[in-house]
Parts: sequence; C-alpha cells; structure tokens
Amino acid sequence: MSNLENAYATQSLLIGKLLGTSPWLLVDQTRIDAFAQTTEDPQLIHVNAEYAKAETPFSGTIAHGFLTLSMASRMMRDTVAPLQGQVMTLNAGFDKLRFLTPVVSGSKIRGMFELKDLKQTSTTRLRMVTTLTIEIEGSANPALITDWINVAVFSELE
Repeated sequence: MSNLENAYATQSLLIGKLLGTSPWLLVDQTRIDAFAQTTEDPQLIHVNAEYAKAETPFSGTIAHGFLTLSMASRMMRDTVAPLQGQVMTLNAGFDKLRFLTPVVSGSKIRGMFELKDLKQTSTTRLRMVTTLTIEIEGSANPALITDWINVAVFSELE
C-alpha cells in the first residue's frame, strides 16, 4: 500500500471528527499594527486605540478579519501533523467563510480543526476539507468559521 493509499484509509476514518485544537495565540496591538502595515490597511478601528474606544462598540482596537484568518496556517502547523509520506500542503482556498465576532486587541485565539471531507484527486494528491473554527478566549462566539480546502501532496516515489 502506498503512503497516499495508507493516508487515505487512515484519514477517511476521521471524517466528522475533531483533528485537534491549537494552542492559544495572543493577538496584541503590535501584531495588529504589523499586519496593517504589511497589508497597507491602517483603518482607525485597527490602529488607533483612542478612536476605537470612543467611536466603536468594541472598547478598543480590533484585529483585521484577514489577520485572524491568516493565523490559521500557524494553528494548523501547531495542531495537525503531516501525513506519512506527505511532501507538502497546498492551500486551495475557503468555502463559507464567515467572520462572526471581532477579535479585540489583547485577546487570545485558537483554532479547532474537524475533518469534513477527503477525496483522492490523483495518484499523488488528497483533497482535504477541514472545518476551521477560530475561538476567542472567554467568548461564547467564535471569531470565524470556514471550510478550509487543502491538498496533501505525496511523492510519486515510495
């Protein structure tokens, strides 16, 4: 049995199950400011604490939704191990992405990964759909929920 066939057989048993939950990550103002600079998106609700406190219902600055989403790669790396024989993962996009709750500066977030679907698409690739829920510490509501599509690539050489 090839590494891909073995991975498919093993992973197919995990459809509908939680693959893991990442450690908490701090989303502080330094991280928010760096993201704003990198993306050239310095909206006041993200980078100006006085404005955000006075003019928004958030009591301070909030993280960009895309910053919260961008932490998914780190969370996945910290939580879900590569499959045996896997040489890389390709990000194929997201379905049903919803930003539900703003992440206030100083909050901690973590990702929960549940395998939703698995399909062999070639002799070297598995398409994996994982439901990602990013939680905010102390909040009953998540920051975001999405179906994340990744492709696990295996070597043709076994």
